[in-house]
Amino acid sequence: MSTTRGKARATMRAESLPPEVPMQLVCPAGNLPALQAAIDAGADAVYAGFRDQTNARAFPGLNFSDAELRDGIAYAHQRGRQVYLALNTYPDSARLQQWYSAVDKAAEFGCDAIIAAEMAVLDYATRTHPSLKRHLSVQGSATTAPALRYAHERFGISRAVLPRVLSIQQVERLCEGSPVPLEVFAFGSLCIMVEGRCQLSSYVTGASPNRHGVCSPASFVRWEEHEDGRRSVRLNQVLIDKFEPAEPAGYPTVCKGRFDVGGEIFHALEEPTSLNTLELLPRLAQAGVAALKIEGRQRGVAYVGSVTRTWRDALDRYRASPQDWSAQPRWQSALSKHAEGHQTTLGPYHRSWH
Repeated sequence: MSTTRGKARATMRAESLPPEVPMQLVCPAGNLPALQAAIDAGADAVYAGFRDQTNARAFPGLNFSDAELRDGIAYAHQRGRQVYLALNTYPDSARLQQWYSAVDKAAEFGCDAIIAAEMAVLDYATRTHPSLKRHLSVQGSATTAPALRYAHERFGISRAVLPRVLSIQQVERLCEGSPVPLEVFAFGSLCIMVEGRCQLSSYVTGASPNRHGVCSPASFVRWEEHEDGRRSVRLNQVLIDKFEPAEPAGYPTVCKGRFDVGGEIFHALEEPTSLNTLELLPRLAQAGVAALKIEGRQRGVAYVGSVTRTWRDALDRYRASPQDWSAQPRWQSALSKHAEGHQTTLGPYHRSWH
């Protein structure tokens, strides 16, 4: 399908979309202060996790105790907002009961939905708490209409989060054929692997990024300071990168490291950069995307508040006057400050092939 045909088709869809159903803004909450910051800055919903391996950001200093999650849900509901519980990891069979118990707590505490990928977890929620909404996680890797139909028919999902590997044309086609509303990532880190299941990190560390909370589990990371002021970082003794004294250094991951390839040292797999789809907002809205998701439960309160406010302003202005909307420089400037390497990209969204 040509770009021109795609835009024409999107425009026709836009004319039929009910204006009273705007895209939802779904923001990260790595702890209670971040949840409150997101709600105060205009998030329609937040997603959070327990302090265990039932969620894909399970590392020290993040996530919620039972009491904190109850408080967070109360804070959100008092303001007319929603809380989704991330149960988005793949348990081993010996510990499935821990995930089942988390589903029970989500229902008991009043979560508005769970975000899950494992079929056993979705099946348990379907059978035991049918009124608890089920969203298919990005880690479910549903990229086709048949996959979405299967999850809807088998587990009654009410939403699916699309992986960050699709072009904008593919997203548009899925919106046309999906039996459920679709959510896409709008801003934050990219993943060049199958979402959350990095084979590079697993190979280097022997640990699952899916259940250990990050592509480089902290217990395997070693920073080394050199006499000349330079720093180097290793993941399980594998050298990932070296930094000059004044050079910014983000959290080390294999995919964004610099490597010696044929005598040349460079970012061989991916440069440090963040996804930013702000300029695609009209096209995503016209396609019928139901929700925009901000990545970053591992990020701080300042990130959550600033990014949420920026996207809230952009969404509100688009809803008020879609025909006059354009991405404002101040929005892009605010988002760039929170991007990895202070760089942003459209990632696979702008792929010419699909």
